[in-house]
Amino acid sequence: MINRHLEHTNPLIESTSNLYTPYWGFQTEQDIAQGDWSKTDISKQINLPEWQTYLHDLPRDTYVDARWKRMSWLYLDETGEVNTLDNCPMAQGGQYNDADTMANKLRYYPALKEDFLQREDVQDFIKAWADLWGINPKEPILMQINGVKGDQALDPLQGQGIHQDGSQFLSILVLSRENVTGGFNTLYDDKAGQQLITNTTLAPGEVMHIRDNQVFHSVSSVQPLNDNQPFERFIIIINCRFNDPFQNKILRQHFPDVVLNQG
Repeated sequence: MINRHLEHTNPLIESTSNLYTPYWGFQTEQDIAQGDWSKTDISKQINLPEWQTYLHDLPRDTYVDARWKRMSWLYLDETGEVNTLDNCPMAQGGQYNDADTMANKLRYYPALKEDFLQREDVQDFIKAWADLWGINPKEPILMQINGVKGDQALDPLQGQGIHQDGSQFLSILVLSRENVTGGFNTLYDDKAGQQLITNTTLAPGEVMHIRDNQVFHSVSSVQPLNDNQPFERFIIIINCRFNDPFQNKILRQHFPDVVLNQG
């Protein structure tokens, strides 16, 4: 795989001694260092059936049709423990979100359940993810559980299309994929979608890591495999080190002491 970004500093190149390297595997770090993305399976590191129980009462997304969602802002303290930042909305500027229902708006969502966040395997996942990317203490991390379900074809991105999320580091973990056809994850070197990097389908327990400021991503429409049964596809999205000035402005207003990306 060709390294397309030798000109910028890559913390992963020097991360072979990271505490959580065994969590992801050294190949994951190499893939990201060389190609800005990686796909791996962590179904043995988490209790996926128990994580799936937290999908049962997800509230409906009031900003996006046919989607259900919770989200929380998190950070690691100086001792490496996970803390929560309460009540800050999600905010994506039009530069990073083309959908009229989401761009340049403050979006408030119910928080991730505390008993979910306190699970040992969830704590390990967050800490390992922060270690993978070299996240510093007090850097805000956005973690979401969201997804779609129904009985008719729909667009999981609701018009967002090929995009970046406005951060440097992004990972997508599939939690459930029931009676679904479609939902292919695609990466590109350009927003126009002319320079394909990869096209793959993530199974439950598989995660795709993306250097969000280097590549663009999208997911195709989903529909039921069996028309006589409902379908669902739910994911965890986790990202950090935001480039979006709109989001950073809102974060600073709510949490004056957080460490924000100045790049």
